[in-house]
Amino acid sequence: QVQLVESGGGLVQAGGSLTLSCAASGRTFSTYAMGWFRQAPGKEREFVAALRWSDDSTYYADSVKGRFTISRDNAKNTVYLQMNSLKPEDTAVYYCAAKLGGYYRLPRRDSEYDSWGQGTQVTVSS
Repeated sequence: QVQLVESGGGLVQAGGSLTLSCAASGRTFSTYAMGWFRQAPGKEREFVAALRWSDDSTYYADSVKGRFTISRDNAKNTVYLQMNSLKPEDTAVYYCAAKLGGYYRLPRRDSEYDSWGQGTQVTVSS
């Protein structure tokens, strides 16, 4: 399995930026893709972004496209989520997730992922 630890959350004003990190350990060589999800109070967890390990292909939710960027650092086994132009509606607990083994597309449903981090809180004030 792969163990994931998120960091970088916090409180930021609307229009500001934050960068989340997700450090992976364990069987990282079996990673097919990494994803970011978020869950706001009273709402279901929703997909934010995904990155395929083999070719750095990415996919974003429409709500964050053009504002958020997912990237990775191979040497550090770390995935990042750069969040710009933050809005109050971006407030949520953000989770990173790993899809292991092979797959036919960039996974974007939480049920498609195998390992999860504990989450990090992002709060955007208006």
